Amino acid sequence: MAMAQDRHSTGIPGLDVVLRGVLPGDNIVWQVDSIASYADFARPFAAFARAEGKKLVYFRFAGHPPLLDEAEGVETCRLDPMHGFERFIGAIHKVIERSGRGAYYVFDCLSELAADWYSDQMLGNFFMLTCPYLYDLETVTYFAVIRNRHSDRALDPISRTTQVLLEDLKHDGVHYVRPVKAHRRYSPTINMLHRRDGDAFTPVTSSAVLSEIYASAEWAGLGPGRTLGFWDRAFLEAERALEEKTAGRLSRADEVEQFRRLARMFISRHENMLRLAAKYLTLKEILDVGRRMIGTGLIGGKAAGMVIARAILKKTAPRFRQVLEEHDSFYIGSDVFYTFLVQNGIWRVREKQRDPGRFLEDADQARRRILAGSFPDYVLRQFEDMLDYFGQAPFIVRSSSLLEDNFGNSFAGKYESVFCANQGAKARRLEELLAAVRTVYASTMGERALRYRERKDLLEQDEQMALLVMRVSGAVHGRNYYPAVAGVGFSFNPYVWSANIDPRAGVARIVFGLGTRAVERSDDDYTRIVALNAPTRRPESDLSEVRRYSQRRVDYLDLEADELASGSFEALAPTSTDIPMALLTSADYAARGGRATGNDVGIVTFDGLLTETPFVEDLRAMLRILQEAYEHPVDIEFTCNFVSGADYKINLVQCRPLHVGGAASVDLAQPDVAPERCILRARGAVIGQSRIVALHRLVYVVPSAYGRLPVRDRYEVAGLIDRLNRLRRRGDDFNLMFLGPGRWGTSTPSLGIPVPFASINQASVVCEIVAMRDDLVPDVSLGTHFLNEMVEMDVLYLALFPGEKDSLLNEGFFLSAANRLPALLPGAERWRDVVVVVDADAPDAGRSRIVLHADARGQQAVCYFDAAQA
Repeated sequence: MAMAQDRHSTGIPGLDVVLRGVLPGDNIVWQVDSIASYADFARPFAAFARAEGKKLVYFRFAGHPPLLDEAEGVETCRLDPMHGFERFIGAIHKVIERSGRGAYYVFDCLSELAADWYSDQMLGNFFMLTCPYLYDLETVTYFAVIRNRHSDRALDPISRTTQVLLEDLKHDGVHYVRPVKAHRRYSPTINMLHRRDGDAFTPVTSSAVLSEIYASAEWAGLGPGRTLGFWDRAFLEAERALEEKTAGRLSRADEVEQFRRLARMFISRHENMLRLAAKYLTLKEILDVGRRMIGTGLIGGKAAGMVIARAILKKTAPRFRQVLEEHDSFYIGSDVFYTFLVQNGIWRVREKQRDPGRFLEDADQARRRILAGSFPDYVLRQFEDMLDYFGQAPFIVRSSSLLEDNFGNSFAGKYESVFCANQGAKARRLEELLAAVRTVYASTMGERALRYRERKDLLEQDEQMALLVMRVSGAVHGRNYYPAVAGVGFSFNPYVWSANIDPRAGVARIVFGLGTRAVERSDDDYTRIVALNAPTRRPESDLSEVRRYSQRRVDYLDLEADELASGSFEALAPTSTDIPMALLTSADYAARGGRATGNDVGIVTFDGLLTETPFVEDLRAMLRILQEAYEHPVDIEFTCNFVSGADYKINLVQCRPLHVGGAASVDLAQPDVAPERCILRARGAVIGQSRIVALHRLVYVVPSAYGRLPVRDRYEVAGLIDRLNRLRRRGDDFNLMFLGPGRWGTSTPSLGIPVPFASINQASVVCEIVAMRDDLVPDVSLGTHFLNEMVEMDVLYLALFPGEKDSLLNEGFFLSAANRLPALLPGAERWRDVVVVVDADAPDAGRSRIVLHADARGQQAVCYFDAAQA
């Protein structure tokens, strides 16, 4: 015989008989017509739990009147669904875990969650994640949904997952209950309609009574899609409102309300972006975005930034209505990502990532599951429809997470974007699309993204991955596909290499071909940097340097090979017959013995584009208008394609707030430093906020020693840098400087030190020394993900050219100083001749203050011993 504390009940004896008892682990879902009806059943259930001394938790999150009164024996847990799905479900799961086995739970009506999250699918996801957890702990739980309010996206997961599903109909003041599902139990009458009389339930067998009851109740009908969910109802109402507006019958207040609801549904829930949307988007434009959505949810930061920025330009300056290339992008809603994780059994790993102590646990396993995961049928159908729309035109699947490209968080380079050449049979193209989506989803579990979230205190925030699927901007050239020009632009120029450059005029970094070479740091090539108030003024000092540091390689889509490729400009130029190359290149006389030849493709300078067309004026105007609208500096990505002769279209593909980190235009008088006190003096690229800072630790990778290492050992040095970086966190008045040969962050060890930004993110200053190869110079990688991270984290970047005028490196200081490496990293003794760690305040250092004086406006920096402490 079961002990008393093991008894389970609905609190209504007759209902227990109908159900053949309540079992441990039962999740009981009520479909009701009103909250009052749900309360009629929830209160006896709670009373039984209290009388039996069971742990009783009431989850209170809805706007309807409370189901249970404040009373002894009831723990009321108040939650706000508007804080986001992850925080909401995480808080509930913590309570369930803390309450342990055998507890009783009452949830507010779940229908309000669909309204709060604007999504029936997310309601279904919530239930699929919570119900099994409760079942495993042998709890008994009451839920409810309002009948005929939800689509199959909510009801199917609920009916599949729950143990008991009950339908309540109220007719002439009497409750009639029908068990739709009762897992692991059976009786001849269990699925019949039962009349409630007090605590007794009687099967209804009369056809006359049954038909009267069911005829009086609203019925959803047969087949899928029989009931519209919250999302579809909201769109239908907005479509009707737009028709009313067109007919002149819609009030301004009603229009604003319809717009506000749709904007929060899928544009953004960040107040800054909602303010911009309300100012520059119309109800029609926002509906146009919704018509191109796959699934439900938000379109994410990158997509929202692109849509709003284009609207800003078109509404502010009439020229941009003609010069902007139209876009016909699709948006894969953020709910599709969560649904994918839930249905492929990945959510538990996702929950761990909210814990700063466990956020990397099982991330590799989660990525593998994502890459092998499947999609719901309705999503696959929409993917196929999108492929039919694009035909065989190339497109790119871009990350557009909720936090990405928003104020304060760029996530630059943390998530993947995947080009799809989109060639071949439809089945092959569909698989290519699915692989691209999985790849972007998997990048959310990557160490770079997770460490960025941890560093920015974002682990607790919802970070759903929406996707932006864009037609690749460009044209077919032979077997290849690419735009004529692509690049990035800043409305504020952090790299002021001349007194004639106004940092407030902005700067661009442009390339020929796909923009991947503008946003990724290319180890084998260079780009064109354009100060927008002085476009002909280059960082290079003479023509030989212009030729030496011009772009030589091009990224493109190889349509025959169906892949992203890279090739020489010299090989691609002859096939680019529809591009006015005279605007993009200059004759390479030096390469041809001082004269031009018939097959001379020239060197990429963009001089004609910058001086003979309104391109610079257009770009500068775009950046100025967007900065004024955002009330903040901005960073854009764009392409430029020629449509007839020198006439062009600019495609704005991204806009986000730019973290400047302070005014680079501040002038700092250079200190008078005696040669014997100077550690280094740099004149060249100084990017970041001007500053005077005391350095506490310098990590110097000796160029000559590093240059002799085999590739394997260079990766070991990169590992040492990572370990040194993790010894300290930025702040706490501890300033760390990394100095090393070639390029930090390179993927090619022969060109520098192959570390990700996460391995140097605790530094205050990073210096690249041109000392590995004569033909290698630090690339001023404005707009690249690597440099954007430095700017965002307020890391100062220096380039040092030893041997050049006004440049100096006192290597003797480092080689004679006490090397702290073995003490800091036991076992690293063998690397002491390659990596030198100098602490300014070390007892054996003999000096207590090292100062860096960096003037971004004057493009010069000096590091020295403070005279008072030398």
